[in-house]
Amino acid sequence: MTTAWVFPGQGSQSVGMCRDLYDKVKSAREVFEAADDTLGFSISRLCFEGPEDELRQTINAQPALVTAGYACLEAAREISGDKLPSPAFLAGHSLGEYTALTAAGVFDFRTAVRLARERGRLMHEAGQKRAGAMSAIIGLGEAKLAEICRKTDVIMANINCPGQIVISGAAENVARANDMATAAGAIRAITLQVSGAFHSPLMQPAVDSMVKYLDATNFKTPEIPVIGNVTALPLATPEAVKDELKRQLLNPVLWQPGVEYMIKQGVNTFIEIGPGKVLTGLIKRINKEVVTQNIGDLAAIKSLSS
Repeated sequence: MTTAWVFPGQGSQSVGMCRDLYDKVKSAREVFEAADDTLGFSISRLCFEGPEDELRQTINAQPALVTAGYACLEAAREISGDKLPSPAFLAGHSLGEYTALTAAGVFDFRTAVRLARERGRLMHEAGQKRAGAMSAIIGLGEAKLAEICRKTDVIMANINCPGQIVISGAAENVARANDMATAAGAIRAITLQVSGAFHSPLMQPAVDSMVKYLDATNFKTPEIPVIGNVTALPLATPEAVKDELKRQLLNPVLWQPGVEYMIKQGVNTFIEIGPGKVLTGLIKRINKEVVTQNIGDLAAIKSLSS
């Protein structure tokens, strides 16, 4: 069995996530306490009690998900020990890449949650400067959708799996692309609840500021290969990681190509570490033969040890 660990991104958050781990597992509680201390407010309370509309805000959802994902990993290490299969690769979807890089030893958790908070704040502010939107297009081929994107000046922002591509751009352009995609045979066009046009040129103001935070951060060589969102290839050096994170906000998340790369390298088991089962579902649609498992709560983590 060759395993990859994958970490979810924004949209997987939910009120109450990881409360059972906080209450029952010392290492998970320490992760949440470190996040509260680093951020200077109780992200823990927001994760456990909400309100949901506040947790959903980009500035909060991003550090919350890095915290929840890393708490799940630490809890799995504490409870399962060597029953948690060691990964050949790590990957994270968009924001989840920060959790993956933490697991790879590129930077520590406090650095990751601080960067996630700044990333979320800057992305939210960029969205306020120019109204942007994102939409999931279901059931339309990549070539046909690419043509629609060219005509409407939007970007294919997430190549998630066969039959699911997320587009991003100015709100009025995304609305027009939705109509054209539906007319061209898409099953659905689902507008996403986000505060801006992520992974598109409209995020340039966020990048300009995020670069300063990244340049001030000490990056180490990944101890385990991390598959980048931008290249769908392993990030082997600190310089490659930094370049990836600088480019990530403006460029598409190549999730499907990244998963396909790992499978070609022999990965046959994917463990999604963190809240929700979004990545598990995407991976199964990319390749039905692989084994998938999600560990986002205490019961799921205990099942690793049984």
